[in-house]
Amino acid sequence: MYFDIGDETLWNPSNGAGRLFLRQVEVFEAELKLPSGIGQGRYCGDPDTLEVDPAVYAEFARGLVAWHCRTGHSVIRALSEGFVATAVALARRAGIEVELPEPEPGHVRGGVQRDVQVPAGPRTASAAVVTALDKRAREMDSWMAR
Repeated sequence: MYFDIGDETLWNPSNGAGRLFLRQVEVFEAELKLPSGIGQGRYCGDPDTLEVDPAVYAEFARGLVAWHCRTGHSVIRALSEGFVATAVALARRAGIEVELPEPEPGHVRGGVQRDVQVPAGPRTASAAVVTALDKRAREMDSWMAR
């Protein structure tokens, strides 16, 4: 599979990894209520070539990061971390600036939550969430074929 912007290939994963990523894109488009900007490629009907619209993908990636870093739910964070890191790595390859939120000193992420974790476990400080996501995105980039 090819994830392209114009004539530049950002990522060339195996078909299995590409299909899994695309299915997760659909899940997070629905969760965030944002389009991803990833669509059918320029090669009329070639299912292995996907064009990335950088403006739309930038909003998707930024919304995804904000969503991920805001959650205080350990299971949601664990389920989403790999996808979010891959999405950030893809955005960085596209030259899209995805700012990781500044950690708030002494603040533990949480606040009013839509998804409440029961039983409430230890909350991770926002600095740890941001640092872990950045590290994971850098690891993912090193593993993603071009």
